[in-house]
Amino acid sequence: MPIALPWRRPRLPVIELHGILAAREGALNITAVRPLIERAFHTQRRGGHVVLDINSPGGSAVQSDLIASLIRRRAESSGVSVHAVIGDVGASGGYWLACAADRILANPMSIVGSIGVVGGGFGFVELIQRLGIERRAYVAGKNKLRLDPFRPERAEDVAFTEALLADIHARFKAWVRARRGARLAPDEEKWADGSFMLAAQAQALGLIDGFADVDGLVEELAGPRARALRLRPRRRWFLRRLPRVLVEAILDAAETHSLGVTLR
Repeated sequence: MPIALPWRRPRLPVIELHGILAAREGALNITAVRPLIERAFHTQRRGGHVVLDINSPGGSAVQSDLIASLIRRRAESSGVSVHAVIGDVGASGGYWLACAADRILANPMSIVGSIGVVGGGFGFVELIQRLGIERRAYVAGKNKLRLDPFRPERAEDVAFTEALLADIHARFKAWVRARRGARLAPDEEKWADGSFMLAAQAQALGLIDGFADVDGLVEELAGPRARALRLRPRRRWFLRRLPRVLVEAILDAAETHSLGVTLR
């Protein structure tokens, strides 16, 4: 057993989960955060604590589930409690991540919720007709070009997509119910209609447990001398050379406007 040295300040692992959830390089995904999760839980004995510092508007449903599931597996196998602190926003996939915690806290002005799913794209049928462009596509399988933006939208494609979104939404709601349990307001429509809200309303609906910031929570859990052991994903060198705001704006805009299903 390691000897606690009196002049050493205790450190509590804080995993930073910031940004859009997506499988691409530079985004928040399981590849980037797996080493952080493993390290955080490795540092804690049974009865210890791990903090999730969440600031995410959502994104990939798959990445949300992969990260949250890994956190829960490590928490249950180690006996470590998990606490989430939502910063500016913990919505959609960001809130999915927060539900991996045993306790969810936020700033009173944090944006929370948005328990819903969105998918879509653009249609360019009239545009290519005006430009005199002829669309040529050769496929095997009648639905291979489902939702193709260069042909008129079909009713059966809309129905298919709506059913897909409804299935993902049902899984999202089931995850929230499983993690929040009796703390949730009984009327599901009040918290699961896709709306986002301030943290005070989220607390009234049972989506969060109270208010705190990361530093205050670290002090509460580990004592007044404790400090956060910040664990954050590394960015590749070519991303580090550009201003962070510029990089995130470009990549997030590309992610937002790409065709796909996201928790937003």
